[in-house]
Amino acid sequence: MRGTSRSPARLDAIAAAGIEPASADPDRVGSVLDLVEDVAVVVWALGSATGSPELVEAVNGPRLERLLERLVDTPVRGLVYEGVGAVPDPALAAGAELVRAASERWRIPAAVVAADPADPDQWAGEAANAVRAVLAGPEPRARG
Repeated sequence: MRGTSRSPARLDAIAAAGIEPASADPDRVGSVLDLVEDVAVVVWALGSATGSPELVEAVNGPRLERLLERLVDTPVRGLVYEGVGAVPDPALAAGAELVRAASERWRIPAAVVAADPADPDQWAGEAANAVRAVLAGPEPRARG
């Protein structure tokens, strides 16, 4: 498991949690894509992203859309999106819709976490279930 942060100071906390830390900036999609070669599921947990309103909207909008477009050509098998947090609801709803549309268009297994990150136990449980569901892939379609 790999966790990323654009803040070098947060990498130690990621490592302390037993997760491989890596520096990446969601505003620079290429820095994220450089790390997905051996990743099965990307968890885009930016529902409580901080920064300028423009940056927060971009990482849940155009940057997310660019990531989704480029993930198609990587070994990544799916994406989990954090759809609740401190980011304004319209930006999170738009991000969730981008994820759903990409899932449909490119048959990328995807899930949107609707648990509030203010309740870490509930959030972690739902996020883990979402990752498992994405790894399981879509239900087979009936033929005939």
